[in-house]
Amino acid sequence: MLVTLEEMKNYLRVDDDEDDGLIITLLASAERMCMDILRIDEESGLQEVENGKPAVMYTVAYLYEHREEADHHALTLTLRSLLFGGRKEEF
Repeated sequence: MLVTLEEMKNYLRVDDDEDDGLIITLLASAERMCMDILRIDEESGLQEVENGKPAVMYTVAYLYEHREEADHHALTLTLRSLLFGGRKEEF
């Protein structure tokens, strides 16, 4: 994984272990979302993109904070802006 559980918990300011499972699931989903936007199949490609790690962390934070009412369209637009420079023309 590009971002560790401990890094993400620190970013989210989560001190307990109660949400560890949720955060791990959100990390995997966030990486997949960012890879889809970049149009890449390998996790290593996400590491090479300048804003890859911040994009994953932003995605997890957004999904964690907006569990009930996440606006996935707005999230996708933000991620496209963050990751535009590394986006491949096609798969």
